[in-house]
Amino acid sequence: MLPIFELRGSLPLALLAFKMPLIPAFILSVIGNMIPVIPYLYLLGYIADYLMKRSKLCEKFFTWVFEHTRKKGKIIEKYEEIGLVIFVGIPLPMTGAWSGAVAAFIFDLDKKKSILLLLLGVILAGLIVTAVTLSGLKAFEFFIKH
Repeated sequence: MLPIFELRGSLPLALLAFKMPLIPAFILSVIGNMIPVIPYLYLLGYIADYLMKRSKLCEKFFTWVFEHTRKKGKIIEKYEEIGLVIFVGIPLPMTGAWSGAVAAFIFDLDKKKSILLLLLGVILAGLIVTAVTLSGLKAFEFFIKH
């Protein structure tokens, strides 16, 4: 559920450290990633406005977050909905569902539609993270045996 780690951290942890079966690990990681993002998407504008009016530090922080997301979110600006899925789905630093929610807010995308798009992006990221994790595990096992 934490920003930065999100599903990209929880899925490998579940599979490698906790030895969870793939399907439950995947489902729980997707759900855990989405639970905080939904209210965050709806409340972000109110929270940012409230905190920015009360603190120069918060104003600097939110200004930085919004500018950083706008720069990274060129794909969303250009392709809108499909861009949001790609932005969230490609597991790179600062491009997860939390950042996707900020981008949806900044680019004024429909909130209900954005939840579905964020979910699709999280699922895509989950598929990529699973493939990389399991491939890495198989490669590690191969080199240990040989």
